[in-house]
Amino acid sequence: MTFLDKAKIAAEKAAARAQQGVQQGQAKIDAIQTKRRADALLRELGAAYYAEQRRGADNAAVEAALQALDAHAAEHGEVDTTADPGSGDAG
Repeated sequence: MTFLDKAKIAAEKAAARAQQGVQQGQAKIDAIQTKRRADALLRELGAAYYAEQRRGADNAAVEAALQALDAHAAEHGEVDTTADPGSGDAG
């Protein structure tokens, strides 16, 4: 095997590792975006529920928020409803 053959093989392996890294990075970004969307939907539900309970708003906004959450869960899996202590939203 010549030096050029070895260099070509090494370059192909490096390119494959780089591609794998890009795919892993994109998967991580997709997961973060999915979580942020779920969090936003939960926030909308909370706001709609608060408006319904404390300000006399009708139930339509709550139902719409629930339907949006159901659709999100059907597409991406169960929505995490645990509070995120690092978000700074509590308190």
